[in-house]
Amino acid sequence: MKLAWILWLASAFHNAASDRACLAATVYLEARGEPVTGQMAVAEVGLRRRDSGQWGNSLCRVLRARGQFALSTTSKNYVFDDADAWNQAWFVAGVALDVWKLPAAWRPSLVPNADHFYAAAAMALPPGWAKGPPLAVIGDHRFYHAD
Repeated sequence: MKLAWILWLASAFHNAASDRACLAATVYLEARGEPVTGQMAVAEVGLRRRDSGQWGNSLCRVLRARGQFALSTTSKNYVFDDADAWNQAWFVAGVALDVWKLPAAWRPSLVPNADHFYAAAAMALPPGWAKGPPLAVIGDHRFYHAD
């Protein structure tokens, strides 16, 4: 299945279905080799960004914002060829969306306040916004609150 097809499907459905498709694709592209906690943390960053309103007013818009997540930097011809990883990303996206429906005070958080992350193995140097120690390190990902 190609990324372009997933994005087309996401645009054809109402928010709940499109949100899950975009979030699952992001988890797959950003964290498919990471532990489930790392995948949930990546999803949490996307949901926190949506709530901030700074990057867009829908989850798909936030996740597709230029240069912010892999949905905007990966070729639309990219093929999702690992069915097990896709199924896990779909599950993680569903759980993350359900958890995020809870009132903020009751919501468990793996990476409180984190609104950015990067994969250390994919970068020679940390990005410019990664100042000081990370809020959390899960697998290869470093999570930050960037001002």
